[in-house]
Amino acid sequence: METRIRSLREDNDLTQKELSDFLNISQVAYSYYELDRRSIPIELLSKLADFYHTSVDYLLYRTEENIPYPKKVKKTNTVKFL
Repeated sequence: METRIRSLREDNDLTQKELSDFLNISQVAYSYYELDRRSIPIELLSKLADFYHTSVDYLLYRTEENIPYPKKVKKTNTVKFL
């Protein structure tokens, strides 16, 4: 599954080592993701999308829009006392 992670990394002047450290994986594993030798786990795709302020769909060439989706705001259950 081809991804945009290499071009985004290069556009941001980052090394594979810097990204692999951020993702807490080896540089070799990250390299395999860029070369499409290994599928990227969804947890890492999500983390990369957040890092680059974009969407997983953009990383996977499912859209050309590089803006992130709106984040859901967690609602807290509050009880109002009269």
